[in-house]
Amino acid sequence: MQEQKILVVDDDREILFSMAKLLEYEGFRVVKAGDGLEALERLNSEKPDLIILDIMMPKLDGISALMKIRENNHIPVIILSAKSQDRDKVYGLSVGADDYICKPYNPAELGARVKALLRRYKAWSTNPEAGRDKEGERIVNGGLVLDLPAKQILVDGEPVKLTATEYRIVHLLMNNLNRVYSAEEIYERVWNESADYAVENTVMVHIRRIREKIELDAKNPKYIKVVWGIGYKMEKMD
Repeated sequence: MQEQKILVVDDDREILFSMAKLLEYEGFRVVKAGDGLEALERLNSEKPDLIILDIMMPKLDGISALMKIRENNHIPVIILSAKSQDRDKVYGLSVGADDYICKPYNPAELGARVKALLRRYKAWSTNPEAGRDKEGERIVNGGLVLDLPAKQILVDGEPVKLTATEYRIVHLLMNNLNRVYSAEEIYERVWNESADYAVENTVMVHIRRIREKIELDAKNPKYIKVVWGIGYKMEKMD
């Protein structure tokens, strides 16, 4: 089996070295970059399977680099940052990160998060039969059409790009119309990890991003509803 390739981006040489050693020990091939501009160059030339991205860097910071990456690429991205406030995590997730780990990081946790995220993306990109509905290849709800083989959603006939995590949330909700899921249930089903006290913000940010993509008015959503104090559901359209 070909080694999976991880792009690690940090301006701290010691952190780059230690993460590279950790990931190589876990069986990954590692590509290193010292700033956001170099990261974009490495992304194009090396075609990594996942990116670990620091925020505070010279030339081009991590958030700006992530926004550039998300213009036309859905590669999984983990932000690794010394900023540990909830608002920093929420902002990082809101601009397209799939996960957020604070420095100083736990090596075992970092390795586990990388493996879990790669598993999710592999399932998203290579298993079109997973979750197929009874009618076959599509789930339809009002103006939303979830194309299961293509792993794509159409909104009023127009294709909309979703990340793997966003797709799995939409698939869960569309395959169970009107069923209410708590943030913890969504996290455990989509991330395949046990939920802790901090998952509410993570799920909320992903729901917000999905609404911005599929709703005509994200502030007054028609499809994804909040059931206050309980969780989220996809409203069944007549």
